[in-house]
Amino acid sequence: MKYVLEYPSELPAASEAFLRPDVMREVVAAAEAAGFSAVALSEHPAPSVKWRRNGGHNTLDPIAALSFMAGVTARIRLLTNLYVLPFRNPYLSAKALGSLDLVSGGRLIAGVGAGYLRAEFAALGVEHERRAALLDESLAALRQIWTDPETPVRGGDFAAPGPLWLQRPAQRPHPPIWLGGNGPPALRRVVRHGDGWMPIIADAAMAAAMRTSAIETPEQFGAGVTTLRRKLAAADRDPDSVDVQVVCPHLDFGDADTVRAAEAYLDDLEKRGATWAVVHVDGSSPEAAVRFVRRFGEVVITAR
Repeated sequence: MKYVLEYPSELPAASEAFLRPDVMREVVAAAEAAGFSAVALSEHPAPSVKWRRNGGHNTLDPIAALSFMAGVTARIRLLTNLYVLPFRNPYLSAKALGSLDLVSGGRLIAGVGAGYLRAEFAALGVEHERRAALLDESLAALRQIWTDPETPVRGGDFAAPGPLWLQRPAQRPHPPIWLGGNGPPALRRVVRHGDGWMPIIADAAMAAAMRTSAIETPEQFGAGVTTLRRKLAAADRDPDSVDVQVVCPHLDFGDADTVRAAEAYLDDLEKRGATWAVVHVDGSSPEAAVRFVRRFGEVVITAR
């Protein structure tokens, strides 16, 4: 099992101090030293006030923030969780994500998805109802642009008129592409385009809010992994080549029971096919976050 630090600004009650560059530097450096394998940021370029007041969080542009974090670290990987491909032209996505991979020396994990906030799509001038079709188009285009940048790519709303001069990402054939979503369409996309799957184990209400199918129990998660592995094998792909990310449950290092419960839960999910876990730390202050990161490294990462 590898561990991803969800940068604390992603927490609804996180201090705005996490948006400061000195704090970003301190937190991500602590995560790298503690043994975290990646740091993650989501994407919300135009979230509504309603979303923020109902459990949303502060947001940074993930390309800008992860590029900064790349410059103050040496090894930790940089995960977009998630970068919403339907928000933009695939060439813009390929350029932004590929540039992050280049400036980080090949540390990008491109976590991508369809997005779900209707108001955000409206603010950006993208039809919410087209998001699934746009995601499929963008995934195919992204891989082609990265692996064969000179050849023009055309889609429903864009068309390169001739050969292009574009830089390839540092990783070959391209950075790992991880896909979010719980339902059959998400599994289909992972099989066709993906190097990782990022399901959400949550109740039906939360799944509905995120416009995806519900995976409510470890047993349902395990069944999903089994289905994915069967589909990968049928497509002549190695099932072991695809990572599966889950979310680490809440734990309180002052309460040994929550630590044991979280470790048991992760052990169970690992046996069912999980290879990475996203960790939410104490976001009450930068100092609390760094303490949590260091303690997690000692108690969980090193021990496991």
